[in-house]
Amino acid sequence: MTAITATPSAQEWVKAFTQANDQDPEIGAHGKYFTCSYLLDMEDHLFVIRMNAGKVAEIAVDPGPLDAAYQFAIKASSATWREFGVDMPKPMFHGIWAATFQRDMRLEGEILVLMQNLRCVTRQIELLRTTGVPCLNP
Repeated sequence: MTAITATPSAQEWVKAFTQANDQDPEIGAHGKYFTCSYLLDMEDHLFVIRMNAGKVAEIAVDPGPLDAAYQFAIKASSATWREFGVDMPKPMFHGIWAATFQRDMRLEGEILVLMQNLRCVTRQIELLRTTGVPCLNP
């Protein structure tokens, strides 16, 4: 997959992310037990991603507070997420741990569930380099 140059809409991103995840050989190899729901808070959009055995079961776009349950959340500003979505991220934007050291990214909720699925979640964050990030604020 090649990196995209335009910022996708939220719905375009959902399709691209689902396809990238479901066809990714690394997630396919490691994702047998990757079953959980988590929130990506990208400031401009919220996404609750529900995973089942390594495949995207559903992605809720901008759900209300009671519309979609999740076990953990990864929250950051639009600017941080945009940095994750470039082909070659700058230092401190290559992974969730590095970004949390800057204090712009926060990990909340059931961190045990995140840790149990860390390799697959990390790979999904890396997929943003090919799918782009649907952030509106420049």
